[in-house]
Amino acid sequence: MASISPATPWHARSRTTNVTHQSPTTNPNFITHSPQKKPKPFPSLTTVNSTAETQNPPPLVVIGSANADIYVEIDRLPTEGETISAKTGQTLAGGKGANQAVCGGMLSYPTYFVGRVGKDAHGKLIMEALEGGGVVVDYVNEIGDVPTGHAVVMLQSDGQNSIIIVGGANMCGWGDNLGDGDLGVVKNAGIVLLQREIPDSINIQVAKAARNAGVPVILDAGGMDAPVPIELLKHVDVFSPNESELARLTGMKTETFEQISLAVAECHKLGVKEVLVKLGSRGSVLFTEGNKPIKQGIIKAEKVLDTTGAGDTFTAAYAVAFVEGKSKAECLRFAAAAASLCVQVKGAIPSMPRRKAVLDLLQSI
Repeated sequence: MASISPATPWHARSRTTNVTHQSPTTNPNFITHSPQKKPKPFPSLTTVNSTAETQNPPPLVVIGSANADIYVEIDRLPTEGETISAKTGQTLAGGKGANQAVCGGMLSYPTYFVGRVGKDAHGKLIMEALEGGGVVVDYVNEIGDVPTGHAVVMLQSDGQNSIIIVGGANMCGWGDNLGDGDLGVVKNAGIVLLQREIPDSINIQVAKAARNAGVPVILDAGGMDAPVPIELLKHVDVFSPNESELARLTGMKTETFEQISLAVAECHKLGVKEVLVKLGSRGSVLFTEGNKPIKQGIIKAEKVLDTTGAGDTFTAAYAVAFVEGKSKAECLRFAAAAASLCVQVKGAIPSMPRRKAVLDLLQSI
């Protein structure tokens, strides 16, 4: 198989760049157990002792998308040619990259976000959400003549959602090459998170820079419905699809554990050592080549209001636990607890849990 197939600060400190606009089931449960300006220092909120390393740990750096999520609440999806009424509608900050960055900040880990927004109201909304979540935004650039990315989120009464994305600045605001400032923060990271809602060429540059600097990279498979470049897969440490993404990208079934294992084996053949598969209500499984898979069941939520952002919460929480030195099993459990809290609140960024809430949940079970 040749491929897997189907900063500058905000406001007054911002740098405006003109660019050319471009077009941008229910399954059986098999899991049994549950020159940019140099950024200012970002103090850790998770001090355990007084060592310099603990006071200033290497940051989580998220490179990716930022969207304005336009939510509409509906009882069901419309059929072809049908018009239905929504119960409510609102616009909230989101995008896989911004979601993951805010999750890192809310979990009290020093987090930087590298992204692109338009010079519009949606861009302001996102910046306020990032800063409110404790994220360093020195590497978010404001792009002229291109709108901020946005998404239409159709939220059904059972908490499930369908999403349509318009890339905007996420796809058109990067240029051909990242600057030294963006690459510099990558090289000094503790861990890097990528997704597929920005150009693959940017992700490849980031993954290569991180690999050369010895920085681990997690690639979330969510985003564009297109083959994942082999050059990108070769430079990531953990590839993290959900079951439907794994099925679509490998062309294989993922209804049973055996089928998922075979699909993951195809990823291993392409050089990915670890594959973290998110399985929704069936939990998650971490496959490390040559080792026994580690399964993690869901931590049941009291109520499920909105699954939007749950996968991003899981991935970011896993990354935080990993960079803090937790075992892989502990990382999975921490991520499952964070995702459980996320689905109990509407919206993506508004649902990101605080560290204390996650730890309290873990202590209660």
